[in-house]
Amino acid sequence: MIHSQPPSSGRTASRLPGVTTQIFVGLVAGILVGYLWPSVGVAVRPLADAFLRMIKMIIAPLLFSTLVIGIAGTGDLKSMGRIGLKAILYFEIATTVALFLGLGLVNLFQPGSGLALPATADTSAVAALSQNQQHAWDIFLHLFPTSVIDAMARGDILQMVVFATFFGIAAAAIGPKARPVLDLLDSVAQVMFTFTGYVMRFAPFGVFAAIAATIGGHGLAVLFTLGKLVAIMYLGYLLFVLLVIGGASFIARVPFLAFAAAIREPVVIAFTTASSEAALPKALEVMERFGVPKNIVSFVLPTGYSFNLDGTTLYLSLASLFVAQLGGIELTWGQQLVMMLTLMLTSKGVAGVPRAALVVLTATLTQFGLPLEGAAILLGIDQLMDMGRTAVNVMGNCIATVVVARWEGVFDDARMRAFAGGVKGEGA
Repeated sequence: MIHSQPPSSGRTASRLPGVTTQIFVGLVAGILVGYLWPSVGVAVRPLADAFLRMIKMIIAPLLFSTLVIGIAGTGDLKSMGRIGLKAILYFEIATTVALFLGLGLVNLFQPGSGLALPATADTSAVAALSQNQQHAWDIFLHLFPTSVIDAMARGDILQMVVFATFFGIAAAAIGPKARPVLDLLDSVAQVMFTFTGYVMRFAPFGVFAAIAATIGGHGLAVLFTLGKLVAIMYLGYLLFVLLVIGGASFIARVPFLAFAAAIREPVVIAFTTASSEAALPKALEVMERFGVPKNIVSFVLPTGYSFNLDGTTLYLSLASLFVAQLGGIELTWGQQLVMMLTLMLTSKGVAGVPRAALVVLTATLTQFGLPLEGAAILLGIDQLMDMGRTAVNVMGNCIATVVVARWEGVFDDARMRAFAGGVKGEGA
């Protein structure tokens, strides 16, 4: 199968800076415009929405084509099952560490202690969110789409993965008769990677508009209202990146700085747009070019969007106990551990739900009798929190593909070195 080698979207004939540099320029410009001219910042929000829509229209054909040709190229249900089990095992280890890291930080720093819980906080919005919580059988049934067209239209990544997995296995089973279909899908994948490069030219404008709208709508004061909580949250993200993602890269024998340089564009896009979907096409591209085989990238990465939400699980553990502290409710270590187990189970499979982290949080608060007023407060700064947790989610899923590939003994070190050399050569 031909490896996709899309032209770099980071350079143009006019010697513009790299895409990452352009995105950072858009980020700074968005902060300035949102702060100095809030009404203008809010008004340019449609540019961000347009960019996100452009990204979302790529996902279904790109994900379906790459996953099918990857699985059909493997031609082995046993191999895919082994890859899936290894991915799930890594996902569970990483998310468990994230949960207990949040638990440790919130107990150490006590960010909710000493803050007054406003009795007049409007809890109607967060109470409504708790109704969207899925139960175990709901999550299981949600795996299987009644219509793949409907799943693609809704952008349900997990359902697309399930359908494409079975489709790829069936294509492998009939052998040569599937060759025309696979050749077509391989061409579709290459076209979509090139298409992604074109869309990425608009990333700086989308980032600019998203940040300008956020700052313009909430003001820089949002950074200081609950400054201690925000600082602890981002400290947790930093520790997770250094300890877990850095540790995983060390175990997988992949230089952390080379890995970080490789994923900088999808991570910056995830952070600035607070959308994992926006980062998915670029993440699929860079991880394959980084040396992870197509079948592993196209299976592990999107599956992790539902089962490996490292940033989200860290946030949930910290936020739930923050609300308890805010309400002056003392929880024993046993109660906290039960809450962590509950979060570990309920955080799976809700990635397609709007404000998924808040859905899980409000349902957990309701179950443990904690005040929803605390969630109402967090709702006000959720955009700021969402930026960090989305970026960590993307980083965690990218390193998961490397770990599984190395575990399978198929990681391509030569491609990694070539890609890392190319990234350095861009000087972006």
